[in-house]
Amino acid sequence: MYTKDEKKDLVKKFWEAFALYSSRLPFRNERRKHWMLHHTKVSNVHMKFDPNRNGVRVILEINHRDEEKRLMQYEKIEMYRIVLEEGFDNGLIWDFAHQNETGQDICRIYTELCDADIHRISDWEKMFQFMAENMYRLENNFIEIRDLIKI
Repeated sequence: MYTKDEKKDLVKKFWEAFALYSSRLPFRNERRKHWMLHHTKVSNVHMKFDPNRNGVRVILEINHRDEEKRLMQYEKIEMYRIVLEEGFDNGLIWDFAHQNETGQDICRIYTELCDADIHRISDWEKMFQFMAENMYRLENNFIEIRDLIKI
């Protein structure tokens, strides 16, 4: 079991190692250094990584506080489901009624790798590979529909 400080240090090392891993990817050389994440150019739509003790997720999140607008944005994105899921062998997981860790209702579209643990350094390589490949694919697919889904 880790102390609070040890866990904080481990998570910091994880993100530092992932940044180094990402900077060495050949497909990243043609694009900006950083992942899109909060810079999607669509209001209240963000991308994120979620590594934890049960695996890792690569997420497209719609977090508008107004439920009607959030669901309308989700439905607009869902209209382009085929484009967004291109290259994902098992498709994506579509969750229109997710509650985040702060209790806010959000919509999530994601893929996940189970049976990996951020606390196991031996799992980091496969987590990094999963995160990089799937975020790259999700970003590219999202860029194709971005202008079509702006509200």
